[in-house]
Amino acid sequence: MSFRVCPLLDDFTQLLSVLMKFATCLAVMCDQTLNKEFLLFFLGIELLWFHQYQVVGRALPTPTNESPKIYRMKLWATNEVRAKSKFWYFLRKLKKVKKSHGQMLAINEIFEKKPTTIKNFGIWVRYQSRTGYHNMYKEYRDITLNGAVEQMYDEMASRHRVRFPCIQIIKTATVPVALCKRENTKQFHDSKIKFPLTYRKIRPPSRKLKTTYKASRPNTFV
Repeated sequence: MSFRVCPLLDDFTQLLSVLMKFATCLAVMCDQTLNKEFLLFFLGIELLWFHQYQVVGRALPTPTNESPKIYRMKLWATNEVRAKSKFWYFLRKLKKVKKSHGQMLAINEIFEKKPTTIKNFGIWVRYQSRTGYHNMYKEYRDITLNGAVEQMYDEMASRHRVRFPCIQIIKTATVPVALCKRENTKQFHDSKIKFPLTYRKIRPPSRKLKTTYKASRPNTFV
């Protein structure tokens, strides 16, 4: 969604109030509640789709086994409900503990320790294709592990046509620079890296020197 802002609204508070009124009207038309997620979507701020959860559970105590073994898993899902569903899915496959005979002890979301620092992440995955099961190692650069996992899901869907339920994350790790393998990651490990500015719009230093019409066409490629 794009629209032109009136040039008279120089004050940021006025612009923000106009945006809030427009977002409220849009929410009413779309029959949506004006919450945090809708505002971030309206303002174009990207929301991470996947979150990392730590799920702890066990089988129900029985007279023969009063203290069953406790299992803990770290997995990615869009919300807590799907995280619990994935937990019971894997626990049923690995340890033969069903949800109907199980007990959920705790579920916590895991956040990034340094979410403003760029890092190299390695992800080991197992996925199911049309022909069989395959193992794969992927490397991504991101500020959070959740962002790297989201990159992985997007790449697997686009390059390999793999659906979300067919991907199983085996292991994740923060990879140091010396141990990175993929060229797409290693190309950014240069202290003198430069990015060309292909489009640069030269603006007047003050509002007094601003003109609507120019004598010559400006060159935006510098």
